[in-house]
Amino acid sequence: MRRIALVTLVVDDYDEAIRFYTEALGFRLVEDTPRPDGSRWVVVQPGEHGTALVLARAKGDAQRSRIGDQTGGRVGFFLHTDDFARDHARMLAAGVTFLEEPRHEPYGSVAVFQDLYGNRWDLLQPAD
Repeated sequence: MRRIALVTLVVDDYDEAIRFYTEALGFRLVEDTPRPDGSRWVVVQPGEHGTALVLARAKGDAQRSRIGDQTGGRVGFFLHTDDFARDHARMLAAGVTFLEEPRHEPYGSVAVFQDLYGNRWDLLQPAD
């Protein structure tokens, strides 16, 4: 079996990103290991299984310029949930910025939100 296990997300600060993803989005911190070069290997995951994010602190101007716009302003990340109303309310209470009101499409309930750097995400409860 093949699958995408990790996706890198370029961030400005490890601790700030960990707080956002664990507290505001409810992800779990899988790993936070210091590396000899002063960087850290930081992995967060929304559940027990599936794709996780490597939170990689930007190095240099080229990487810093990509923070918050890694997909050219498009929705680049899709957070599936089994209870849209619960997670939407929890995320709002945690200060997550939603860019639209929830909508109900043939494929499910969805609303676009942004992470702390401005990357766009879909919160999505797929239709049955």
